[in-house]
Amino acid sequence: MKVDFKTLKMMELRSSPGEVLDRVARDGEVFIVERNGQPKACLVPVSFLLPDIPPERIAKDLNKLDGNDTNYKLTINDSKELEISCLEKAADEDIVITVVLPHGYPNSAPRLYAEQVAPNAPHRWPDGSLSIFGATAAWNSKTHDAAHALNLARGWLKHYAKWRKTGNWPGASEAL
Repeated sequence: MKVDFKTLKMMELRSSPGEVLDRVARDGEVFIVERNGQPKACLVPVSFLLPDIPPERIAKDLNKLDGNDTNYKLTINDSKELEISCLEKAADEDIVITVVLPHGYPNSAPRLYAEQVAPNAPHRWPDGSLSIFGATAAWNSKTHDAAHALNLARGWLKHYAKWRKTGNWPGASEAL
């Protein structure tokens, strides 16, 4: 993506900060702020750094996780997708579940990953994400959220624990 930076003197920013921020937010303008002729900082639209997810939706999902007393860590990956990671326990192992909220979420279903699982663990897609029936096929952007996705991953972990103990993945009758 080509970015056309404009130079903005610090005095211009000081004299009309609201106008400059509106140009960045509304029009997508990008500025290099100079002080004493030296570049000091950049002003870019939030979309340059954060995922393409409505902020109010992120807040709603995080509030639900907080309400469930879920201990999580937030990061943004190289693709600017929001990642919610939680430490879980399964088969006497510490496993990190990561819910990746893709661009376009909630209209696009999240991807779920489990770190530190056996490399030959079944029911995973080639990219390592968990193959959970219904996570994408029956995703409903109005009723499902990150907490719902996390609960599906926790169900997968229960099956994983049984598989580690018995060598057999529970059948369809023992649905997630």
